[in-house]
Amino acid sequence: METATFVEILDREGVLLASAAEAAGVDAKVPTCPGWQVRDLLRHTGMVHRWAAEIVAEGHAGPVPDGGLPDHDGSALLTWFREGHGRLVDTLAGASPDVRCWHFLPAPSPLAFWARRQAHETTVHRIDAESARDGVPTGIGVDFAVDGIDELLCAFHARPKSAVRTEEPRTLRVRATDVPGAVWTVRLSAGPPVTERGDAGDTDCELSGPAARLYPALWNRLPFPEVTGDASLAALWREKSGVTWS
Repeated sequence: METATFVEILDREGVLLASAAEAAGVDAKVPTCPGWQVRDLLRHTGMVHRWAAEIVAEGHAGPVPDGGLPDHDGSALLTWFREGHGRLVDTLAGASPDVRCWHFLPAPSPLAFWARRQAHETTVHRIDAESARDGVPTGIGVDFAVDGIDELLCAFHARPKSAVRTEEPRTLRVRATDVPGAVWTVRLSAGPPVTERGDAGDTDCELSGPAARLYPALWNRLPFPEVTGDASLAALWREKSGVTWS
């Protein structure tokens, strides 16, 4: 997918997130994020947006501290969120394709990384906001969903900090049933998961379903559409795969 497409998705998803949050109210509980209210969701996502925009705009060569969570609440918090989201969209849309700055996952370029990462970050948290509003999520494009699955499996959980591990080697397969060739084989062990694109070899468990349902399920926002084989590996994913801010 093109960087400009990710920026367009980021723009749309942030607007949807704010709209759902406003409809739900800042006191509403977020079912997909136990312990959070909508205000926590807005504060977290708005902080991440500002942090990412600063890294790109200032060309930071390494990680920088985030700006912390604001004290804003109610309508002021929504305004703050919308301003930060708009700033991030404008920063990415206006950045030079060869901008140099820090990024933490493999990517063709720093700009490609930040556009992709923030599009997915915002989409997942838009699902959270909609879960607080009425539980009915807006649809996700198939190509974008496949890309999000690939980012999660091949990038996030390739890092040493991934907690998805097993004492004995096991194999988990992830298959988007509506996209030919959208299959990943995740090899689990005492080390970080190793993911290969494709379905070579035997597997202990397969998680499958339409890409747009499988994507939020792997982010632990929805149940898995279908689990075949050893369901304990699906439970392991639920328990250990969470990506947290640190």
